[in-house]
Amino acid sequence: MNRRARMLEALGVSNEWKLRGVELPAAPAIEAEMVEVAVADEPAPFIIEPPVIEPRAIVSEAPPPMAPAAAPMADIPVAPELPRAQRIAAFDWAQLEAAVSGCTACKLCERRTQTVFGVGDRQAEWMLIGEAPGEQEDRQGEPFVGQAGKLLDSMLRAVGLSRETGVFIANVLKCRPPGNRDPEPDEVAMCDPYLKRQIALVKPRVIIVLGRFAAQSLLQTQTPVGKLRGKVHEVDGVPVVVTYHPAYLLRTLTDKARAWEDLCLARKVYTERGGA
Repeated sequence: MNRRARMLEALGVSNEWKLRGVELPAAPAIEAEMVEVAVADEPAPFIIEPPVIEPRAIVSEAPPPMAPAAAPMADIPVAPELPRAQRIAAFDWAQLEAAVSGCTACKLCERRTQTVFGVGDRQAEWMLIGEAPGEQEDRQGEPFVGQAGKLLDSMLRAVGLSRETGVFIANVLKCRPPGNRDPEPDEVAMCDPYLKRQIALVKPRVIIVLGRFAAQSLLQTQTPVGKLRGKVHEVDGVPVVVTYHPAYLLRTLTDKARAWEDLCLARKVYTERGGA
């Protein structure tokens, strides 16, 4: 008895139950067919292939190109320094006084005690200009002190003025020449811009010049005082009257009358120019 018969017998199925005309396939054939189907249905194994990496040529990286060097900056032109006189001509009072105080433009600075800038009303209508500081002026830092200063104060009072109000007093030179000698041309040249700036800042109605050296320096002349006095001169549009220096009048009393005439002339000019 084959395997199939034994199975049918165990199930109680006899050979009579077989369908007529139908041939049942043999069991081994079915098993074989099932095996084929199973094998056919089994999916093919999934194989992950590694990516193909193309060989890459190694190229050394060159450094990035450097930016072109900037062209050197052209030198910024520096404005030429103004001439000394032109710089001084733009000073205000504070700048001018500081410049005079620290001036070393000539050799007079080496032996001075201090500079003598000027004194009085900086908006005065009268301006008096002397020659150079003497010994007392060098010590005190003020023009016309001592006996000459006292005589000048008396002269001013005679025409209704004083050095405290309405008058500004300055010198051609701001430093004392040794031994009270006459100033040298280069010394005058260095101080000249200071005096001109003082005149421009004060804006006086009239200027009285005291003494030979002051008159010749301001008026740029070699004419003696005796021939300059008694007339009206002009400097930068300002009328100028020349008279004797007080120190000279202390030695030459006979010329005091002429000095009085000069003061009267200055008063007349002042009135004509609109002064009270």
